[in-house]
Amino acid sequence: MYIDVLGRVCNAQAFTAVAVSTDSIDLSNVTPKREIATGEPMGFGLAVNVAASSTTVLVEIIQATDAALTAGIIVLAQRTFLSADMPVGRLIFMPLPQNPTVAGPLRFIGIRVTPAGGAATVTLTAWLTAHSLFSVPPQSYAKAFTVS
Repeated sequence: MYIDVLGRVCNAQAFTAVAVSTDSIDLSNVTPKREIATGEPMGFGLAVNVAASSTTVLVEIIQATDAALTAGIIVLAQRTFLSADMPVGRLIFMPLPQNPTVAGPLRFIGIRVTPAGGAATVTLTAWLTAHSLFSVPPQSYAKAFTVS
């Protein structure tokens, strides 16, 4: 799988407490303004680099007024994972809602991760992608036959 570095918001970032992604995506730095989730479904792809050692991990797609994702935060989508749902190598797609509100200065999007319980750590890589471009590797399943 190829990941566009311009759409990546964190690269093997270790989350040990509530934290936002190291980077954000600016939706308004060009003319015309970027519109996401108005056509093809978009969202964030997540790759688990180091398995979650926390009890749960809350991942939120957020929108903010600043590139550091610290002011005027609006949560666009969220999902809570159990540590068993985040083994190393796991790929997860979190969709953006259709037509999210990009009002006024809320021009930056990224993720916020909250590991809780246990050792409370997880390491993730996250990037903005279209749902159709997000490919999950095929899984092998046992067949009900033998070769002799």
